[in-house]
Amino acid sequence: MLTAGMLTAAAPATGTVTGPQVLRGAISSQRRDVTLGSLLASSHQAGEALVPVIIGVVVDTAVGSGSTGLLALWIAVLAVTFAGLSYSYRFGARAAERAAENAAHDLRLRLTRRVLHPGGGADAGRLSGELVNTATEDAKRVGAANLVLPFGVAALVAVLVSAVVLLTVSVPLGLLVLLGTPPLLLLTHYVSRPLERRSEVEQERAAHASGVAADLVAGLRVLKGLGAERAAVDRYRGTSQASLLATLRTARAFATQGGVVEASAGLFIALVALVGGRLAADGAISVGQLVATVGLALFLMEPLQVAGWMTLEFAQARASATRIAAVLSSPPAVTGGAAPGPGPVRGALRLRGLRHGALRGVDLDVAPGELLGIVVPSPAVAAALLACLAREADPEEGSVELDGAPLVGADPTATRTAVLVAAHDAVLFAGTLLENVLAAGGTGPAAERLAGRMLAAAAADEVADALPGGVHGTVGEQGGSLSGGQRQRVALARALTADRPVLVLHDPTTAVDSVTEARIAGALRRVRDGRTTLVVTTSPPLLAATDRVVVLDADGVRRSGRHADLVGSDAAYRDLVLS
Repeated sequence: MLTAGMLTAAAPATGTVTGPQVLRGAISSQRRDVTLGSLLASSHQAGEALVPVIIGVVVDTAVGSGSTGLLALWIAVLAVTFAGLSYSYRFGARAAERAAENAAHDLRLRLTRRVLHPGGGADAGRLSGELVNTATEDAKRVGAANLVLPFGVAALVAVLVSAVVLLTVSVPLGLLVLLGTPPLLLLTHYVSRPLERRSEVEQERAAHASGVAADLVAGLRVLKGLGAERAAVDRYRGTSQASLLATLRTARAFATQGGVVEASAGLFIALVALVGGRLAADGAISVGQLVATVGLALFLMEPLQVAGWMTLEFAQARASATRIAAVLSSPPAVTGGAAPGPGPVRGALRLRGLRHGALRGVDLDVAPGELLGIVVPSPAVAAALLACLAREADPEEGSVELDGAPLVGADPTATRTAVLVAAHDAVLFAGTLLENVLAAGGTGPAAERLAGRMLAAAAADEVADALPGGVHGTVGEQGGSLSGGQRQRVALARALTADRPVLVLHDPTTAVDSVTEARIAGALRRVRDGRTTLVVTTSPPLLAATDRVVVLDADGVRRSGRHADLVGSDAAYRDLVLS
């Protein structure tokens, strides 16, 4: 039943989303775990920085004085420090990993909601494999920002702690670390910019290669039947090579960035050690302080490397966030609004001045409960008509009305509960035959009884009889275990079981033999009695079962009447349906 409330329910707005917004949102949504991870990781890095200091104290106080008690005390302090390091790293990494996985999961859900949005549009210009790649690899990379951020914060804390400790040892050493670290971080950021650009291209090429591969696998049987395997392999080889080249360019940028970071950090640490050694030689610092200085210099390599890692991961996360934002910001193909709607659906369709794609100003009235045959010589015209009726696209001009209410401006979900367009290339899903037939909803004994009747009406009961397990037998991925005619009959049974007030069928029996087609035509009239049904076809048995047939071209309805009358009086019509 289509109610006014259903028609006026607006679809969620997609809005404009940018890559930085996606990245910031992924981080802020996991603020608690990111904060906890940052605190624990910072504690760990601060403790790591204190280890060489404690060792220096041991050298100066315990070893220098020869006191066994002091030695035992400071060793105990060192043991407690390492215990704290183990605890803080373990639980900090756990919190950061949890934040990364939860953020990636949230992004996958957002992308899934956008792709399944009733308004459509997310798949425009994108292969299904590309969308899968975006929802997996790109979401994972953006989520990983929550993993690296706590360790990046901890790296900065480690540098600050090291600088403060070195300031207490020697002001020149402390200032060297404080003033030398910012230029190193700036250099790391600068050399990562090519990596970000190349990473975005790499992800685009990899996603396109995944999409092409999924497309070829889905059509494998058709390709084998056409003997087009070589052409398919050549197509994928070209796509895969483009992806490989993009990956190699990204790898070169990664190697350059890593090499620059390692070299600059190594030179900086060598400089710190050199200054410390010179101060020790001059007697400005003690042997223990020299040990602490050298230990801190070696320790600084780790936070500087982490800073480089963070820059790399954020560069890739920004690139992936841009790709995710492009999907989330895709404009809907159709929009919902506050159009008024009727109560129970009678099924009266009215097309006025309909202009879309190959259609040019079509006017057509369909009475409630009518079984109407539509003959469309041009596939482009048929595709445009079906897209408007299915709310896959809104007409460029004119209107489509259901019981006097315009479909444009109505909630797409609500209109599709009233008008079901069963496409010619309907896809079956992996699972049992019954699960496919009941895919439009409905469970329980009543739904299964309805499915049984519609399986018989679509002559798909024969398919069930041929399957091991009957209606509970599996049909394979995309119905791969069935023939073309069997898949078509199961798809028709599914459309009939949906039991919509208005049903539009597009060439539902092209792969079915003539005897079975005649059986389906008679059953179709019986099971759809009193409900509006449109059949876009050139099948004589189906057209003979209709109340009326219209011949539709780009400029509108050219002929109208009963099938038998048109066959007898119109040579052009005979050529269309009997040739």
